[in-house]
Amino acid sequence: MGEGLEDILAEQLAVIFCGINPGVMAAAQGHHFAGRGNRFWRTLHLAGFTPREVRPENDWQILQYQCGLTAVVDRPTARADQLSVDEFTAAAANFEQKIARHAPRFVAFLGKAAYCALSRQRDIAWGLQPTTFGNAAVWVLPNPSGRNLAFSQEQLVAAYRQLYLATHEGSPSTA
Repeated sequence: MGEGLEDILAEQLAVIFCGINPGVMAAAQGHHFAGRGNRFWRTLHLAGFTPREVRPENDWQILQYQCGLTAVVDRPTARADQLSVDEFTAAAANFEQKIARHAPRFVAFLGKAAYCALSRQRDIAWGLQPTTFGNAAVWVLPNPSGRNLAFSQEQLVAAYRQLYLATHEGSPSTA
């Protein structure tokens, strides 16, 4: 079970959501954010990205909504703190090339850990960042893991909604 998850990507997406790494349950099932307590799919729907809640086994449907999925580090773990700084460092160049190659408008890091490691910054704010990554605007969102008790469902939705609104600026269907 050392395998990661297959990326769900296309070129020119509005946003690529970047998890830190696959959870053990997601890797075992072969689908992104498949853990029972993970709030990603519900949050995405309630924030406006999808018209209905996508089920983890249908994770590929996210492309229909101009969104993609990837992880910074491929190795599955039960908790993100089981990853080393060296794993982020080793993944950095290839990960940035992947983002540049797919050219999304935004790259959204789910949690501060991965972006802190990749940008070599200690303190970063939530939301839009002042720099780009792989030529995409960077947004840092709270991790939707059920283990992240620092954010309620409502707080997650509010944070993700800000990104949703940014992806739709200038669009006739701004909600």
